[in-house]
Amino acid sequence: MHARSLVLTLLFLVAPSLCRADAPVKATSSSTAPRPAAADTALFSGGCFWSMEYGFEGRPGILDVSSGYTGGRTVNPSYEDVSSETTGHRETVQVIFDPRKISYGELLALYWHRIDPMQADGQFCDHGDSYRTAIWWRNDRQKQAAEDSKKTMEAQHALPGPIMTGILKAGRFYRAEEYHQDFYRKNWEHYHAYSMACGRDAKLDAIWGTAKATHAVAKH
Repeated sequence: MHARSLVLTLLFLVAPSLCRADAPVKATSSSTAPRPAAADTALFSGGCFWSMEYGFEGRPGILDVSSGYTGGRTVNPSYEDVSSETTGHRETVQVIFDPRKISYGELLALYWHRIDPMQADGQFCDHGDSYRTAIWWRNDRQKQAAEDSKKTMEAQHALPGPIMTGILKAGRFYRAEEYHQDFYRKNWEHYHAYSMACGRDAKLDAIWGTAKATHAVAKH
């Protein structure tokens, strides 16, 4: 076995969750660009929030993506609290977007094609309630759009199994520690090792094929 492949395999075997940074890395500043008055917010849980940030950032109309926690009981939870699986919170990304440039429906399409909607116990190699998927709606319009997108996929029989992703009312979003923000940029080698060992991209390709990031959806 190639040395790098062996290292990644060992990482996968010894770590119950590879989406973990045991020591803070150098922080970088969050975006300070002014946001338009029309800016809106979306919340998505899709397993490791490092990978969810990576999937959303840098696309036209997306102004900011933050990693954090939502859906649980604990106020101001830490990463250690959430990863203990005792808080009810899930790793989540908060997406600030300009609906004049990218619609909520387009965000939903990006989201679905960054996850395995059929996995109930987490995402890929990360198992536990804190890694379960969910779309958190903030108003009736978002709720309807999320439900419609789920029904459309079910009607198209695009997946070989039932969709386990929840569509849930949003609560308070708690921003994660600074060293988790933009982790894939701050610590690319760690992120790349995690992503390769976890097999996320390979599984996404197997589920969605090359159309996973370009799925056409209705604009909401």
